[in-house]
Amino acid sequence: MKKLALISACAALALSAAPAAAQPQEGGGAPLIARAKLFGNPQKAAGRLSPDGRWLSWTAPRDGVMNVWVAPVSDPSKARPMTAEKKRPVAGYFWAPDSGSILFVTDNGGDENYRVYGVDVTTGVQTALTPFDKTRAMIIAVSREVKDRVLVGLNNRDPRWHDVHSLDLKTGKLTLVFQNPGFGGFVADEKLNVRLAMKPRPDGGQEVYAIDGQTVSAAPVSVIEPADALTTAPAGFTRDGSTLYWLDSRGRNTAALLAQDLKTGRTTVLGEDARADVGGALADPRTGKVQAYAVNYLKNEWRPIDPAIKADLDFLKSQLKGQFAVTSRTDDDSLWTVGEDRVTEPTAMWLYDRKARRLTKLYTTRPELEGAPLQPMHPQEIKTRDGFTQVSYLTLPPGSDANGDGRPEKPVPMVLVVHGGPWGRDAYGYNALHQWLANRGYAVLSPNFRASTGFGKAWINAGDREWGAKMHDDLLDAVDWAVKSGVTTKDKVAILGGSYGGYATLVGLTFTPEAFACGVDIVGPSNLDTLLKTIPPYWEAGKAQFYRAIGNPTTPEGQALLKARSPLYKADQIKRPLLIGQGANDPRVNKAESDQIVDAMKAKGIPVTYVLFPDEGHGFARPENNLAFFAASEHFLERCLNGRAEPFGQALQGSSMQVIHGAEFSPGLKAAIEAQPASGR
Repeated sequence: MKKLALISACAALALSAAPAAAQPQEGGGAPLIARAKLFGNPQKAAGRLSPDGRWLSWTAPRDGVMNVWVAPVSDPSKARPMTAEKKRPVAGYFWAPDSGSILFVTDNGGDENYRVYGVDVTTGVQTALTPFDKTRAMIIAVSREVKDRVLVGLNNRDPRWHDVHSLDLKTGKLTLVFQNPGFGGFVADEKLNVRLAMKPRPDGGQEVYAIDGQTVSAAPVSVIEPADALTTAPAGFTRDGSTLYWLDSRGRNTAALLAQDLKTGRTTVLGEDARADVGGALADPRTGKVQAYAVNYLKNEWRPIDPAIKADLDFLKSQLKGQFAVTSRTDDDSLWTVGEDRVTEPTAMWLYDRKARRLTKLYTTRPELEGAPLQPMHPQEIKTRDGFTQVSYLTLPPGSDANGDGRPEKPVPMVLVVHGGPWGRDAYGYNALHQWLANRGYAVLSPNFRASTGFGKAWINAGDREWGAKMHDDLLDAVDWAVKSGVTTKDKVAILGGSYGGYATLVGLTFTPEAFACGVDIVGPSNLDTLLKTIPPYWEAGKAQFYRAIGNPTTPEGQALLKARSPLYKADQIKRPLLIGQGANDPRVNKAESDQIVDAMKAKGIPVTYVLFPDEGHGFARPENNLAFFAASEHFLERCLNGRAEPFGQALQGSSMQVIHGAEFSPGLKAAIEAQPASGR
């Protein structure tokens, strides 16, 4: 008992190693936005049109769970639910090409073994279309020309590779189209013929082969070197199959949009930008020809190619105050759904009638946020110590920036939010995490560190074998910029992130134990060797890219690198408070990643709070679990940074959250758990 008491005393001492000095709280004059308004179910989301233009669809709560609803375009008030999921929100959905059914996918507790279901719009009858255990179904192709079938990939024969099947939407019959000998992806044409397949190379590059039935071309028709592997890929065919589009960085830094004439082989550059990759396109549903493309550097910009669509984009830009995105188009292209993001207002969905040039508002995603003190987002270009520029996004607390210049009148506490991937990016727009943290009194900074996508291959490849090294330096450089710019002070910065961002949090607290006041790690890996040993089998095609980017565990040099960059082996260096959240069923970052570092900290008597969600995977899909975790997080940050916090209240109700260790180290958590009725624990 004396030994336990000694450990507890030492732990309490270590937890207070970076106390927050008492000072006035930023944001104190603005109303506290309830967590439920930010992280609970939206009223409506994911609005789309049926291909024939008769129906509107969206997701909305049904008995507290996000399900798919359908209504006539002529009367959206006559909506009816199509799905009846009881535990987890529908992970994704789309319309069948014939507009007769809705197809949707779900998994089991976050295991990412997705199944495809169909629901008849007229009868409401639901059918399991891929009813296979331990199988991850993936949609390979949906055609506007072939109305009664789609192509799906199934890895039930070999968990590493997806065989291509034709799925008859009327009968549910699956017919094998192509048995996969080792290809990582496929491209089909509008007749649902598989035309191309991408084969991974041992060096991390890819070879593109032509497919004709079950016959594979003897030699690749295109080769993608490792440096271009994350910025180059075939992007689809025109409806007549004569033109192949590419997103292609070969011979340039950023990915350009190319059109390849398959008869002559000639390629034409349709669009490019030296600052950022082409990141999206709009194609005519009648011809499949690309009409416009998007480039997202600081903000997303749509650039027309076809004069026929320029007038539409100009009209939308003139009528909508925020950034917009076309989310669906009918087969005849007469109607579009358009999402609008104003950043400081909840996002909205509009119905656009092209012929009449008329916009009709369909819904606001979170109307309960209308009038809330949502804050603007400020794009920043931050220099790294080795001369690169990392595009970053800053949000400030209410009342801290009186003149609106993107700098607070005096420094405020800051949370560095690190995105996952790392092959992903943060972008300009409404961001619930930013709004939540800013409302609690913190500046929020999200840097696109090296290895982030969207800014060309040089920036991605600069992250190769730099996990925990130059990638971390970029984060420190972003913090230094914020300090020098008067945004914050060096002793009042927390770090928070999920997946790679969780790893970055652990690196921050182990490799640079004085750099951050505290950290929140969500499903972050602690041991890069065990991370690579436990990736799901269907990531086989990307394994060489992982080895190239992180370190090769099959070589002694690679093993040494992985160990050197793993926070687990520096766990004894942690001096600042740490909160860890993990999904028990995570197929990407195994639960053992969190277990290992928590055990290492416990062995050294270092305090840590570890919460586990038995019904979640890589991140938290159920809003009840998000609300519980963010309640714990904001009270944790309140002690660390002296911000504001909404009382726990009923935040834990309905959540599966289990505190595995250290409830006493997270302010208010133990009392909140004890206050819950026994049935809700």
